[in-house]
Amino acid sequence: MPAEAWLWLGMLAAELWFGLCCVAQSVRWYPVRRGAFSDRLAAREIEMERLFATEKFGGRALYRLHAATVLAGICLVLYYRATHVPEAGSGAGRAAWLGMLAAELWFGFYWVITQSVRWCPIRRRTFKDRLAARYGERLPCVDIFVCTADPQSEPPSLVMATVLSLMAYNYPPEKLNVYLSDDGGSILTFYALWETSAFAKHWLPFCRRYNIEPRSPAAYFAESDKPCDPSSLKEWSFVKGLYEEMTERIDSAVQSANVPGEIRVKHKGFSEWSTVITSKDHQPIVQVLIDGKDRDAVDNEGNVLPTLVYMAREKRPQYHHNFKAGAMNSLVQSLVFISPLPLNILNQYIIRVSSVISNSPIILNVDCDMYSNNSDAIRDALCFFLDEEMGHKTAFVQYPQNYNNMTKNNIYGNSFNVLNEVELSGIDSAGGPLYIGTGCFHRREVLCGRRFTNDYKEDWDRGIKGKTELPIYQTEEKAKSLTTCTYEHNTQWGNEIGVKYDCPVEDVITGLTIHCRGWKSVYNNPPRAAFIGVAPTTLAQTILQHKRWSEGNFSIFLSKFCPFIFGKGNISLQHQMAYSIYGLWAPNSLPTLYYVIIPSLGFLKGTPLFPEIMSPWIMPYIYVTIVKNAYSAYEALLCGETLRGWWNGQRMWMIRRITSYLYGIIDTVRNMLGMSKMGFVVSPKVSDEDESKRYEQEIMEFGTSSPEYVIIATIALLNLVCLVGGLCQILTSGWNMPLNGFFLQVILCGLLVIINIPIYEAMFLRKDRGRIQFSVTLASIGFVMLALSVPLF
Repeated sequence: MPAEAWLWLGMLAAELWFGLCCVAQSVRWYPVRRGAFSDRLAAREIEMERLFATEKFGGRALYRLHAATVLAGICLVLYYRATHVPEAGSGAGRAAWLGMLAAELWFGFYWVITQSVRWCPIRRRTFKDRLAARYGERLPCVDIFVCTADPQSEPPSLVMATVLSLMAYNYPPEKLNVYLSDDGGSILTFYALWETSAFAKHWLPFCRRYNIEPRSPAAYFAESDKPCDPSSLKEWSFVKGLYEEMTERIDSAVQSANVPGEIRVKHKGFSEWSTVITSKDHQPIVQVLIDGKDRDAVDNEGNVLPTLVYMAREKRPQYHHNFKAGAMNSLVQSLVFISPLPLNILNQYIIRVSSVISNSPIILNVDCDMYSNNSDAIRDALCFFLDEEMGHKTAFVQYPQNYNNMTKNNIYGNSFNVLNEVELSGIDSAGGPLYIGTGCFHRREVLCGRRFTNDYKEDWDRGIKGKTELPIYQTEEKAKSLTTCTYEHNTQWGNEIGVKYDCPVEDVITGLTIHCRGWKSVYNNPPRAAFIGVAPTTLAQTILQHKRWSEGNFSIFLSKFCPFIFGKGNISLQHQMAYSIYGLWAPNSLPTLYYVIIPSLGFLKGTPLFPEIMSPWIMPYIYVTIVKNAYSAYEALLCGETLRGWWNGQRMWMIRRITSYLYGIIDTVRNMLGMSKMGFVVSPKVSDEDESKRYEQEIMEFGTSSPEYVIIATIALLNLVCLVGGLCQILTSGWNMPLNGFFLQVILCGLLVIINIPIYEAMFLRKDRGRIQFSVTLASIGFVMLALSVPLF
């Protein structure tokens, strides 16, 4: 190229650069002097900032590819099963094959249902600094409900640690009102709360001064042998001594089942127990132990204390008390407001206990064993309720259940890590998590039946303006009249108003009806757990808990509140499927029982139920099994489980299905046929010393004779007999068919034997009190012999 051309191109490049520099003069085109107007604009920008952010989980495209391949594998398995049915003349083998087809159809269907919560999980992040900048101290009042029922199953010292943690929130104390609902009507619980009201005068300023976490004294002093700040050692020791003395007095009273006479004269509330009353037969009791409006109700630094109220609703043998739902409704208030409800229902929107005293627009309900572990949990929840863009749609904010007594390897599968980290986050993206009965902040008017409308606007000052100025004794008497047995007669309480009745899982059905009224809910799982409780520490407690959950959820599924019927047109299909995951827990028992019995018996009897090892049709079975379980293990490890913990979870998955869920489906059917009535058993929060030691050592606890243990032992023993017997027949060439026709049956039976090793140890090797009783072992041997003698094949 000639030199002139290069010079020409160089001039062109230089002139292009100069032209670009001229464009940069745009910053001088309309200069602005930042003054009052621009400051107001910046303030407006801060005001419009969201109070929370929503983030999607990463790796969803890869997961969807994985799910698509698993679905293809499931379809191939079902196609093989449907197209290779043995001929009609094969007798029991054909029936067994069709049973396998039915079981695999169910497992495939249920797997599709579970994908609704894994398709697009989300996480929430709050901005409490923006909340503080925007609202300052103009924050709404909060009513906190704590429910307890039995001082023996739920020790009062445990309950009081929970109450103290809730009173110590990082929130203006004059805006907190704590209510303890004692469904046992026990003087021991009232005495414990009276002791708590005195100790709170020392505990709350101590928490505030040193900003300690957690604010449950039991948890705090158990976690630390000395304070983080050496300068606070003297005060730390003093407060710890006060707490230990209080706990000792409470535990001594519970052990003796009596409150000393010199204590009874110190508060008028003890006179309520001047006559003999029982947990199922007593008058209404309402006592305000700390009145937040009283100028004398201050801590030892002169700061206001939260309101603290004891309540025991009236109970009489001839009146059904509706368990925890009835206790919650006795605490909830409702207001007459303009809504689309019929007039006859509006006329029944009547005031209950908490509105007489505080009437706060936000309600937090917490189980008595779930202490507050995060003092900012209220402010986190308010970021969702007060958000200008989405807050008016939010009915409740649900926090996960976490436990502080889990063993390293999760011996009973109670950690809920995957549920908390994945499933509830996935339901959040579908329309909002379920209401799970504890750790939940409610908008009071929604809990009382209000439907969602776009023009709805909350009166956040209602709790302040609505506080009664009546003398305290008149307030207590008025509140008592609202907790009588006959108060709800001919009203819509438990139906259109408040928490739903006639369901063992009153929380889930209440949340479902709230969603179907147009509201959304929010799942918040902050880095520091908001609430921590006590998980079951024995197998019996775990089975009992899951039996109630499975029975309650299945009864919802079979009722008019079935998510696919009641939710049609009200919530999305994805949301309906998410609710159905738990509604279909109980029916999972039947195909699971079939799958852990029939293939093993088929192996022993020489009846093949899977494709041969050399058949290409074996690949879908292997692929689905390996990939599904590999992802399950990966998911568990990602959520903080150990590999052994995941394996223990698989064992408990099987045990729950063949015991808890089986009894859940039986009891549900019996209730529907009128053969039994719904019950509610309080899960014990205590274990004896030997049980606790075995739990810490991760040794499974049996100890007593029960039908559930007979089922567990029978299944374990049957698979052991089938595996040993079948392999012996192969080794002695008792069959004409080679092993490759039974490859998958051998693998399945072998895995069941391996997973049941702790059961065999409890039956034959262990000598401690937690072993399987000889009567249970004997019964299981009898059932195994019966199963082997029946000509199924």
